[in-house]
Amino acid sequence: MTDADAAALQPAAVAAVQRRTVWVLSLGQVLGGLAFGATVSLGAVLAAEISGDDAFSGLAAAAVTLGTAAVAVPLAAFASRRGRRPSLAIGMAIALVGVVLVVVAAAVQLFPLLLVAFGLVGAGQAANLQTRFAAADLATDATRGRDLSIVVWATTIGAVLGPNLTGPGEALGQAVGMPALTGPYLITVVAQLLAIAVYLAALRPDPLLLAYRIVAAAKDTAREAIAKPDQPVVARYAIFAVAAAHGVMVSVMAMTPVHLLHHGASLSVIGLTISLHIAGMFALSPVFGILADRLGRVPTIMIGQGLLAASLVTASFGQDSTVSVTVALVLLGLGWSATTVSGSTLLTEASAEGQRTRRQGLSDLTMSLVGAGGAILAGLVLSWIGYGGLALAVGVAVIATVLLAPFGRRTPLPAAGAEHP
Repeated sequence: MTDADAAALQPAAVAAVQRRTVWVLSLGQVLGGLAFGATVSLGAVLAAEISGDDAFSGLAAAAVTLGTAAVAVPLAAFASRRGRRPSLAIGMAIALVGVVLVVVAAAVQLFPLLLVAFGLVGAGQAANLQTRFAAADLATDATRGRDLSIVVWATTIGAVLGPNLTGPGEALGQAVGMPALTGPYLITVVAQLLAIAVYLAALRPDPLLLAYRIVAAAKDTAREAIAKPDQPVVARYAIFAVAAAHGVMVSVMAMTPVHLLHHGASLSVIGLTISLHIAGMFALSPVFGILADRLGRVPTIMIGQGLLAASLVTASFGQDSTVSVTVALVLLGLGWSATTVSGSTLLTEASAEGQRTRRQGLSDLTMSLVGAGGAILAGLVLSWIGYGGLALAVGVAVIATVLLAPFGRRTPLPAAGAEHP
């Protein structure tokens, strides 16, 4: 190893790279979220119009979710071999192809092509999910939760701005002669291209490849902070906790607009409720990241479960009140955020470097499939026992996460200074 290589692997140098990595990933997440928000916001409308049947409107979101699930593991495996930079860029590039095919499908009025296109768009969401793990590649125990949560927080900007750009995008599309409802995808294309450029040009050195170099340099002083003993039981608990929280969130959130509409709420009220829910999902993620670093990963997961439980009780017993349902949706987003940030952090540090990216991809796959299944089953449960019954039924996942918490506690808390098992 040369003196230059040794200097590059010193803790101070690695910390500087990590700070840069977090900001680059956050910018890419803003652009990716912007593109994804603008794309999906019109998906249901396009699906209904092209298929000619409102019953098929939900298939657009389902196609995106399944596309995310299908790409998550291969994209993580590619990252393991080649690094985060090309992996994230390829995921966004596949999504870019999907966006172009959405416009083509709208032009030729071909519904199967539209579903395939939205499936490819899901690759962009898989890349967006992977960024939170990329933020943890070079992080230490003291900052891993915070760094991961900052990148999650950056999603807020794109998630809020994306749907609000549909109006200007549609006007722009009409000016250049694009098919109806496809104008906003011009904004998506630009955002996707910028995200790809940011990852390829600015994500240097690649955080995952640098982490591999640090671990390989056995005598390097930064190695202890990056390398972790493999704890598969803890990793499986982390995957379960994240997937369970996601399933609870999607199940209740997906049925809330239908429930509020049936109780006389206006579309503007429904929109405000969902916006506040999204704010709960992302806006306070840095708070939960800091809590995960200071209190520990599993205690923060338990905070998330408490918030989810409060949400479900509020939704069940306050189902006839729009205010109560809105409060429940905010709590739902907060519970999801606490669990996802701390669970993703726990998964990363419970996995040795050789297993890390594979398990991260498996977590994203499981999370997506559980979310899709939850959305489908929630409709059946809603028609059977109502919104209040649905809220209580999905509480089983919260109970299971709490009862299985001892399997996650084998990882020492950063602040406690406990030894590894």
